[in-house]
Amino acid sequence: MLKVLGQPASINVRKVLWACDEIGIAYEREDWGGATRPTSDPAFLALNPNGLVPVVIDDGLVLRESNTIIRYLANKHGRDDLLPQSAATRAQVEMWMDWQATEFNSSWRYAVQALVRKNPNFQDSDQIDASIKSWAKHVQILDRQLATTGAFVAGSEFSAADIPMGLSVNRWFMTPLDHPTFEAVAAYYERLSHRPAFMKHGRNGVA
Repeated sequence: MLKVLGQPASINVRKVLWACDEIGIAYEREDWGGATRPTSDPAFLALNPNGLVPVVIDDGLVLRESNTIIRYLANKHGRDDLLPQSAATRAQVEMWMDWQATEFNSSWRYAVQALVRKNPNFQDSDQIDASIKSWAKHVQILDRQLATTGAFVAGSEFSAADIPMGLSVNRWFMTPLDHPTFEAVAAYYERLSHRPAFMKHGRNGVA
């Protein structure tokens, strides 16, 4: 059985759990990180020298990096609807997954540490404001894309890109700040809320 190492407060762990439920993969989860077992433990570092969750173990294969894990699971289980075989269509899905993991994720980092995690090392008001401004700029980019597709981030159908993006949108709405109006993003959030796995791992009260 697939083993997922990580604690469900982590947005990156929740990506993997949502993907598993979306695909219908049985898994067992083992607590690591946060207030659970420390990822500085040598046993964990042997699996991921970066000391970050999630890690999955599948038939002896050890993988890290949440978006890579999503792609692996979709590919292994033949879910062409999530990760298309067409090179051009697949590239659109992977492009938005990579954007989420880099530019989008980086924009909110300081604000989330300050406003959600209450991290005392992230309380500079100028940097909080700059992070919120950058975050809103990236949400606007997403809003324009969703207004174009009228449905999901990579097109008219739900894909693997909507898993990291959906959790990112949930984090946006769950963080206590003044939210500009992005109508396409709000509609997308409601559209995703018809999916049971999103309600379980995304819109579940955790940012």
